[in-house]
Amino acid sequence: MTQEQTTKSSTGLDENLAGALAYLLGFITGIVLLVVEKDSPFVRFHAMQSTIVFAGIWVVSIMLWQVPLIGWLINLMLVPVTLILWLVLIIKAYQHEKFKLPVVGNIAEEKA
Repeated sequence: MTQEQTTKSSTGLDENLAGALAYLLGFITGIVLLVVEKDSPFVRFHAMQSTIVFAGIWVVSIMLWQVPLIGWLINLMLVPVTLILWLVLIIKAYQHEKFKLPVVGNIAEEKA
């Protein structure tokens, strides 16, 4: 474990743990950590990426439920994809990796 991996965030948690927690409840924990975290660019990046990704998925899911049959089927396929994405993002953040998703990762980096 390197010194960078044991760096504390302003929340008092290790950066990698705080970064992983940013994804725990999707955009909710992302927003909470964006408000609470003041110092760590790593944690702020993951909190912003979590907020953008999971708020976007939530909005798309709501819109798909409004479309009978085809929308419902697409939404059901979105659930396992979202679960896999959620797990990958938590694991990558916990491994202290700044894992950037296409498009969203660049936006999160700019905004964080």
